[in-house]
Amino acid sequence: MRNDGLLGCRLCFFLLSVFLFAGINGEDPYRFFTWNVTYGDIYPLGVKQQGILINGQFPGPQIDSVTNDNLIINVYNSLSEPFLLSWNGIQQRRNSWQDGVYGTNCPIPPGRNFTYVLQVKDQIGSYFYFPSLAFHKAAGGFGGLKILSRPRIPVPFPDPAGDYTILTGDWFKANHTALRGILDSGHDLPFPDGLLINGRGANGFTFTVDQGKTYRFRISNVGLTTSINFRIQGHLMKLVEVEGSHTLQNSYSSLDIHLGQSYSVLVTADQPGHDYYIVASTRFTTPVLTTTAILHYSNSAGGVVGPPPGGPTIQIDWSLNQARSIRWNLSASGPRPNPQGSYHYGLINTSRTIRLANSAPIINGKQRYAVNSVSFIPADTPLKLADFYQISGVFSVGSISDNPNWGGGYLQTSVMAANFRDYIEIVFENTEDTVQSWHIDGYSFFVVGMDGGQWSSQSRLSYNLRDTVSRCTVQVYPKSWTAIYMALDNVGMWNIRSENWARQYLGQQFYLRVYSPANSWRDEYPIPRNALLCGRASGRRTRPL
Repeated sequence: MRNDGLLGCRLCFFLLSVFLFAGINGEDPYRFFTWNVTYGDIYPLGVKQQGILINGQFPGPQIDSVTNDNLIINVYNSLSEPFLLSWNGIQQRRNSWQDGVYGTNCPIPPGRNFTYVLQVKDQIGSYFYFPSLAFHKAAGGFGGLKILSRPRIPVPFPDPAGDYTILTGDWFKANHTALRGILDSGHDLPFPDGLLINGRGANGFTFTVDQGKTYRFRISNVGLTTSINFRIQGHLMKLVEVEGSHTLQNSYSSLDIHLGQSYSVLVTADQPGHDYYIVASTRFTTPVLTTTAILHYSNSAGGVVGPPPGGPTIQIDWSLNQARSIRWNLSASGPRPNPQGSYHYGLINTSRTIRLANSAPIINGKQRYAVNSVSFIPADTPLKLADFYQISGVFSVGSISDNPNWGGGYLQTSVMAANFRDYIEIVFENTEDTVQSWHIDGYSFFVVGMDGGQWSSQSRLSYNLRDTVSRCTVQVYPKSWTAIYMALDNVGMWNIRSENWARQYLGQQFYLRVYSPANSWRDEYPIPRNALLCGRASGRRTRPL
């Protein structure tokens, strides 16, 4: 594409080094992808919009991988503005350099490329990728990412007859630039215009099944602002996996899926041979938005019958009880052959409690969102690069406190310090009237408790210390709290953020700097040779080829 000769030569040397390193160390398989990111016309709600396409596709291409695969993803930015991709739920073990958020990576300039080199190390499950910069997520650029178990690792259910990905969520008819302008002017977004399933509106997508067979559906909420409820007319869904954890196989008639979350369910085509509605509708909103896709039996004698089945709307207790029912399958293997339950998370003493409270302050006359009163503002240099090159004045470790002070909001490039191998408790506290959804890059954590009211030390008496699910994104209900346990076993600079993308854009995020003094490749990989350098890191060197 539009690369100069020097950049192309560097890429050749880089890929040669990848192959040589793989050959010497007998590494896991490599999968190569070349993606071209462009603008293109899309019509998801019947209105022409400027979408972000990957290789001409909206949503983008599916990534299929196996535990420990190395993914080499060469991304060409053919947009007119800088661009970044991030990998929701991929832990980037020892390698926050590949995380793809502005705190860790320089954006890919227009007309240039960047090759992500990441490994899906010790992971299985259902995830997605998305554009993390400049509110691009509102224009597309997202896609599914699944990680299968290695052939010799037992999976706690028979191989399904098919494996489908469903990317659903709210959508706006306005272009991302217009939505970004609304936020930049100090206002919140309007109510969404509709919901999509795999980039299409009502009845725009069809999944074909054979009667009597069982299929896996991987469902992710890739929306911007709202939780959804998901259901399939006349069919139960057996939950089998949540963001890399095999679960107890409870059956549900519908599932709440909050922003940024991913679920895997098994659905058996055990009904008479015709078509059925697949339904997604918004939760905790007025009005309720609904969209549909079609489950088509291959021997169908007719189309869908009747109206789409209704689901829960504003009932918080219903959603809370369902969330508590999702449990770890203690006897199932995860990415390794040992049972998930062999890690006794509840028997480990925590060394630190961090309480994080979201808020919606007005700062300098504009709507902002904050964590512990701090509304995050990006620095002129990615924080990971500033840390590596020891560039002062970019951020200050400790610029966000461990506890809410309930004071007025203020702007800061907020970074919290943490020690490698600590085992911590984080309590998300939500005093607002809306559901919050929190994501932590680089980690999976145990959701030990959630309830209404104010959290206190007495709340620990209600924690599930035996079989709660391990995941990377968790909801916090209105006027409620959610508590997690997390082992800090991954060195790096990691984004903790709201998955409500308007709140994230306007400051409800910060970075956790997990630090090891050893400065060893055993704890963290060195800076990639092909790392893009920008801001105050411009002109510096990475590593010799």
